[in-house]
Amino acid sequence: MKNIEVVAAIFTNENNEVFCARRKDEGELALKWEFPGGKIEPGESHQEALIREIKEELSTDIKVKDFIMTVRHQYNSFHLTMHAYFAEVVNGNLVLNEHTGFKWLRKEELYSLDWAAADLPIVDFLAK
Repeated sequence: MKNIEVVAAIFTNENNEVFCARRKDEGELALKWEFPGGKIEPGESHQEALIREIKEELSTDIKVKDFIMTVRHQYNSFHLTMHAYFAEVVNGNLVLNEHTGFKWLRKEELYSLDWAAADLPIVDFLAK
């Protein structure tokens, strides 16, 4: 079974809303909602990977802030380990380069989306 290790960024705005992104229509997680991020390359720290991935996916420079949690989830075709961090936009406007949609939602609205299963523990944490 393939093991994938990723990082994810949790953005909040001045209204205390959370940034949510919808995946492309491909693969096991097609059109599921997620927190943006991506794979950690060999030799990268979590912070370096998250900064690079958000620049690639959202054309945005960020500052990685507090660690939230690590989630381990077994999907049908791979095992995912995801490290989630709060992040702050320092330059850019979160332009979608890879996702098919986005929403800024209040914490109590987060459960209205069809989330990728590995993101649900983070949703639970944020919704408290």
